[in-house]
Amino acid sequence: MSAVRVPGFVRAVVRSAWIAWAIRAALALPFAASVIAKLGNWPGAVAESVALGFGHPAPIAAATIATQAIGCVLLFTRRLCWLGAGMLAVFTACATLVAHAFWTLEGAERIAQMNTCFEHVAIIGGFAALAVLVHRSCTD
Repeated sequence: MSAVRVPGFVRAVVRSAWIAWAIRAALALPFAASVIAKLGNWPGAVAESVALGFGHPAPIAAATIATQAIGCVLLFTRRLCWLGAGMLAVFTACATLVAHAFWTLEGAERIAQMNTCFEHVAIIGGFAALAVLVHRSCTD
């Protein structure tokens, strides 16, 4: 079996620091936007925790903000990108199970929540891919 020859421009794009930054920014964007929205509307952040059924909504809202903010910052570091990716992946998995429990629903709402759940699984996969690629570039 022969190796696939990758065109030079594809190699250049894959190795580009700008592309690496754009990938990190794309993965961080929804979490950074969430942090800004929650900080700008603390009562709304607490109300969201109440709506999800948490008994101590203010600490949950604060932990959510901290996890998302720290995870986003760590994504842009070379040595701890894996940790930021892991934090946001685990957060996304937990939040998805709580907020998008499609298996408890019926009809159109079930389908909508199932689609959202699977979109979040894809985001988790993006974090895993980022962690692997950054680790490989650090060990090359």
